[in-house]
Amino acid sequence: MTGISIAIDGPAGTGKSTVSKEVARRLKLAYFDTGATYRVATLWCMREGVDLAQESDVAALVETMNVSLVLDPRNPRVLLEDEDVSSLIRSDSVALTVSKVATNLEARAALGQWQRDVIAAELEGGYSDGRGVVSEGRDITTVIAPDADVRILMTADEEIRVARRAGEGADLATVREAVLGRDKKDSTVVQFHTAADGVHTLDTSELTIEEAVQAVLDLVAEVRGEGAQDGEAEEAGAEAGE
Repeated sequence: MTGISIAIDGPAGTGKSTVSKEVARRLKLAYFDTGATYRVATLWCMREGVDLAQESDVAALVETMNVSLVLDPRNPRVLLEDEDVSSLIRSDSVALTVSKVATNLEARAALGQWQRDVIAAELEGGYSDGRGVVSEGRDITTVIAPDADVRILMTADEEIRVARRAGEGADLATVREAVLGRDKKDSTVVQFHTAADGVHTLDTSELTIEEAVQAVLDLVAEVRGEGAQDGEAEEAGAEAGE
């Protein structure tokens, strides 16, 4: 029996990372942030000095990356050439540049195949020992994992999304450009604001983290034919932030 595949899509600031990690932790599944593959590819290209406007050069360089992913939801990590770059790929410089890689169709195809391979491995073994994986990122529910057992599009009001990201300590102007600017750029190659057929929509604008997690757990239980899942006693009082 193969494991369960849960795919969570949506723009930045909707809470998909926070919720995905917590759902994976509670269900003892792997956690896969597909967006990290674009970020580490961007960091690699920046370090190698490739012209990001040269799409074929970028795609070719992406294929040479030596990257390892640690899919532990309690402490997910990305290793580039054996260096832990988990924090570096979240830097402002990467955040403001990543769309140049994410909108490169050749690079996107290569990274997309890598993402599919990671998901397939977790359904048979891998970190989760075959229990399955919670994968989150743009186009995960439609392009990368359209056959996932549970597919969810998380949404939230635009200003709430920006405020959540700004609340993480970053400069407001930088956050607005990173969140809304990337939305605009990425929308040229992927649809992540409207749910496709069979994809559940979860608006987290007024939800706490715990409420959003519980909503996902209930959907998983429904698919598995179980009763509603009780959340753990711990309550996360803060609103869901990605």
